Amino acid sequence: MEMPVPDASVLSRKAKIVERLSQVLPRDAVISDERETRAYECDALTAYKCPPLCAVLPANTKEVADVLRVCHEMGVPVVPRGSGTSLAGGALPTADCVILGVAKMNDVIETNYDDRYIRVQTGRTNLSVTGAVETNGFFYAPDPSSQLACAIAGNIAMNSGGAHCLKYGVTTNNLMGVTMVLMDGTVVEIGGAHLDSGGLDILGVICGSEGQLGVVTEATLRILHKPEGARPVLMGYDSSEVAGQVVTDIIKAGILPVAIEFMDRPCIEATEAFAKAGYPMCEALLIVEVEGSDPEIDAQLKLIMEIAASHNPVELREAKDAEEAGRIWLGRKSAFGAMGQINDYMCLDGTIPVSSLPFVLKRIGEMSKEFGLDVGNVFHAGDGNMHPLILFDANKPGDLELCEEFGAEILKLCVEVGGCLTGEHGVGIEKRDLMNVQYDPADLEAQMAIKDIFDPAWLLNAAKVFPLETSDARRAA
Repeated sequence: MEMPVPDASVLSRKAKIVERLSQVLPRDAVISDERETRAYECDALTAYKCPPLCAVLPANTKEVADVLRVCHEMGVPVVPRGSGTSLAGGALPTADCVILGVAKMNDVIETNYDDRYIRVQTGRTNLSVTGAVETNGFFYAPDPSSQLACAIAGNIAMNSGGAHCLKYGVTTNNLMGVTMVLMDGTVVEIGGAHLDSGGLDILGVICGSEGQLGVVTEATLRILHKPEGARPVLMGYDSSEVAGQVVTDIIKAGILPVAIEFMDRPCIEATEAFAKAGYPMCEALLIVEVEGSDPEIDAQLKLIMEIAASHNPVELREAKDAEEAGRIWLGRKSAFGAMGQINDYMCLDGTIPVSSLPFVLKRIGEMSKEFGLDVGNVFHAGDGNMHPLILFDANKPGDLELCEEFGAEILKLCVEVGGCLTGEHGVGIEKRDLMNVQYDPADLEAQMAIKDIFDPAWLLNAAKVFPLETSDARRAA
């Protein structure tokens, strides 16, 4: 493929930036060849692509600080990047930016089992955090579907959750402290190896800030003892609305499962063809898992099974052993990949009150017919974190735009019923122009005022989160 030829002024500026960065980093940590930078042109929201000016791969906090100091002095925008698994365009470059990847920063710095924490560099993958402590009977609770690949840096940026967040919370509930580098190269320590810090909750502001405030290079994470046991139940129903009501009834009964996951027929069919997990062919499927000692599990499942049975399930199956439990979870963990074999799709991330599940699922089905695009629903039903997958044909003119319009209507619906635009994927570019739906001008101004403090020149992760005309005006001020 023939590459476009940049004009002389762009080439000259690029050469100066690369030269300065090469002075503070090893030569192989600066990627400037146009073909090589294509690897960084998008994240998992692949509908949008833009090659960066260059990319850098620092190996520690000092090198990150040196990079940011250079970029700050030269007025160069920086886009932090974890593993590139963002589904909201959170790591999408701009043509004038430097991508700062943390992939080389994957060391375990400290492990303390007495005080139950681990300190890691943030390029380390989510699953490998548990891998570092599991032989001692511990685990790291947040478990996004992309946990095999996603980096802790991205988890902190987007406040990621996962299937088991109903009981254990999302990243913010398991993050104890960070080392963060500000845009001017200043290194700050926030929080630490203790449950709560005094004063303002700065850590709560940083977690979920999408790389707008600084680059988090190290994180202190809470680790937990593994439970004695866990057991899932599989439930099949004739309608999504009934399955949604089952979720509501379980929560209303005061039961706290470790996970409640939902899949509808399109997802069930796709995952069965892909993973052959043994799912029933029905309109909606729930996976409900509880954990603890055997008596605790038996007591909780007895109540859950009674609630499930009262809604006339097509199938009600309790895992009898670890092998059957593994098969039940296999399909859910394979759902996104399975749907990708069928068609292009856009994965949304609106969050709603659990009591609104039946209505919202019904309305999404109606809108699917109105827009003429199929939707597969697979999501964390226990905390109302919806993940509608809108299927479209990327090669069909107008289909992407129609998909985006449909997605915007679903997210507006989430806000209308008392929910919000995102649960764990973040705003990125996907939802930035919908921020006015959830927030009034005063709310947005308060959020942008915080960014003014941390990043006055608005060089970090430009063109994300805030409506574009607003952020462009802020950056030009």
